[in-house]
Amino acid sequence: MRTGGAPSAAERIISTQGSPQTRDDAVPSPADAVEVPVAEPTGASVDDAAAEKPKGPRRVGVLLVVAVLAFLIDLGSKLLVVARLENHAAIKVIGDVVTFQVIRNSGAAFGMGQALTVVFTMIASAVIVVIWRIARRLYSLPWAIALGLLLGGALGNLTDRLFRAPGVFRGHVVDFISVQHFAVFNLADSAIVCGGILVVLLSFRGSNPDGTVHQQADKAEKTERPEK
Repeated sequence: MRTGGAPSAAERIISTQGSPQTRDDAVPSPADAVEVPVAEPTGASVDDAAAEKPKGPRRVGVLLVVAVLAFLIDLGSKLLVVARLENHAAIKVIGDVVTFQVIRNSGAAFGMGQALTVVFTMIASAVIVVIWRIARRLYSLPWAIALGLLLGGALGNLTDRLFRAPGVFRGHVVDFISVQHFAVFNLADSAIVCGGILVVLLSFRGSNPDGTVHQQADKAEKTERPEK
């Protein structure tokens, strides 16, 4: 047993900081640190994110093409019937059931609301603004067609409101398709009705303009899907 002098090699090893002999077991070293596992996202979360993410390109171009076609067809038909049929006898298309005759309409579609010309002009303008705002997140092809029909029809009748007599915002819409026991309307009205019906059908199917489906439809599908 040594009582003095320089410490032996064994003593130097024992007194060295961090050596196994002197390390405090209560304080873990970096090598002994316990790794905390990171929770991985579940399959359901990944599926939800994928289902909610829009798929495919934006369909603004399709909307504009459909709207322009609907507008030009309506405008051309109105110019033609005003030049050829106004102040003339009605032309029978299908006997007395369907005829062509020009009628100036100060109301809404199918001759409704004759005294609300300015109101319907403002409504048509608001519809156009709403459709254009929806178009910024439009990824669904059926929705693009539906909104294009609505936009083209609204623009067609709004053009009459702005540029036809008796004045701006009070112009009378040109109607010329007369169906017996029904109403007299134009191609813009037809485009609006077809677009509206398509919107209703898409909504019932759970389709959204951005290409996704309603959350209620997603939940119902997951509930009915058997677990593996």
